[in-house]
Amino acid sequence: MFGKKIIYGFISFAILSCTDLERKIEEKETNNKVLSNINYNPEANVAELGITFRNPGNPVANYVHAVQSGNLLFLSGKGPKQANGENVVGKLGADLTIEEGYAAAREAAINQLSVLKTELGDLRRVKRIIKVKGMVNAIPEFKDHSKVINGYSDLMVAVFGENGKHTRAAVGMGSLPGNMAVEVEMVVELWED
Repeated sequence: MFGKKIIYGFISFAILSCTDLERKIEEKETNNKVLSNINYNPEANVAELGITFRNPGNPVANYVHAVQSGNLLFLSGKGPKQANGENVVGKLGADLTIEEGYAAAREAAINQLSVLKTELGDLRRVKRIIKVKGMVNAIPEFKDHSKVINGYSDLMVAVFGENGKHTRAAVGMGSLPGNMAVEVEMVVELWED
């Protein structure tokens, strides 16, 4: 009786292991199909939106633009530096409107896309935008941080489609470096090589 339980246990374990292995193989095949799917072309979306990638330049302090750990890429915070090299500066609720903050967050998104392009070579290597942390330079009474950071999130979804939908924090800060309006950091999942 005891021996039969052990045998049944081993059989059940073997069946579960095979099922799990089949699921993983199927998932990898699905991932590869999505990766080769011609409809997933973030760079074509960038071009259609009229966005030009920018040179991220060298970090201005003791950090790097991105660090990869496994299939996750962690991007340092980027501000709203415009194509002319000037940051959008000022406090939301005092110096800037929600619409100006939204536009500033979109500039930060363009800068992060430029880092991704530089680091990866091809934006199709991005499987998913996982996490966005948006920091808004705002007066204490300001309450629309989410509306500001939507400028970032909306662009990620426009570029990556469903793969651009992410978890997010949108928080207020008493100040940001150089009085810039926003700073945004991001975590990205990459396709397995």
